[in-house]
Amino acid sequence: MNALLHTLLAQANPGTDAASTGMWILIGVIVVILLVFLGMFGPMFGLWIQALAANAGVGIGQLIGMRLRKVNPQLIVRGRIQAVQSGLNVSTTELESHYLAGGRPINVVNALIAADRAGITLGWKLATAIDLAGRDILEAVQTSVNPKVIDCPNPSGGRYTIDAVAKDGIQLKAKARVTVRSNIDRLVGGATEETIIARVGEGIVTTIGSSGNYKEVLENPDRISKTVMAKGLDAGTAFTILSIDIADVDVGENVGAKLQADQAEADKRRFQAEAEKRRAMALAQEQEMTAKTQENRAAVVLAEAEIPKAIAESFRSGHLGIMDYYRMKNINADTAMRESIGGTPAAGKENTGQKT
Repeated sequence: MNALLHTLLAQANPGTDAASTGMWILIGVIVVILLVFLGMFGPMFGLWIQALAANAGVGIGQLIGMRLRKVNPQLIVRGRIQAVQSGLNVSTTELESHYLAGGRPINVVNALIAADRAGITLGWKLATAIDLAGRDILEAVQTSVNPKVIDCPNPSGGRYTIDAVAKDGIQLKAKARVTVRSNIDRLVGGATEETIIARVGEGIVTTIGSSGNYKEVLENPDRISKTVMAKGLDAGTAFTILSIDIADVDVGENVGAKLQADQAEADKRRFQAEAEKRRAMALAQEQEMTAKTQENRAAVVLAEAEIPKAIAESFRSGHLGIMDYYRMKNINADTAMRESIGGTPAAGKENTGQKT
């Protein structure tokens, strides 16, 4: 009936139909805008109701502003509700600021709740500073309540013992367990676990190295922990050392004897080299003497070659007669005969092995 009436009115007044069409287009545009708005900000109403039910005091305008500032409203509302339910006064502005700074608001809120339950004084500013420094503030609070144990050395580094040598040259292999508690006031700027491990390892090496012999360390391993604890190794770190316990001490190699053997081997090679040098020098000297002998022998041969010339000259000058010459030949023959009988090589034949 209404449709029929509307049709009749439209036929009767065409201008009225055009106005109605424009009105319907406007209504459609408004509906589309409302649908888009609900699609974008519809979830905000659920969060607003959730915060309202928890008495967290987060307004719908704040939620829309978070969305426009590209802040995760679910994260902020969750943190705000946790804080309010735990009796902590943490505003949404503080949560948003920490989120925009790159922090982890939920982690900070959980750390504040844990610290409040444990009776540890921890403010929002310090907690956010620790979180922005890259430290896990929740783990720090938990470690402050429940101390943790650090292995020294750290097995993940590939080493399982700290090796040191006593004064008697015996190597000892030690393992320690360090119980530490987080010092929240020094988390920002404080040294990490690696520093604790390095300092404890240095203390163990120093204590073993100052021991007279390895038996002293094996008899009193607590001497190591007492000496190390007395050095205040936790200064400037983010932890407080509660105790250092020597878990195991094993005897390693006799490093002193090994070094002495290596030194003896090195000395042996050095002496052999020096002896070889002297032998080479002696051989060279022998070769030089042989050369000199050959040179002198050549001089003797040259001198003997002058004898016949001198004899001939004596004959010519009348200083030597024929009988003198024969007597000299007889003397030479007698001398050669005696040498032959006595087994002595004749002159000039000793190098050839011939006998006269």
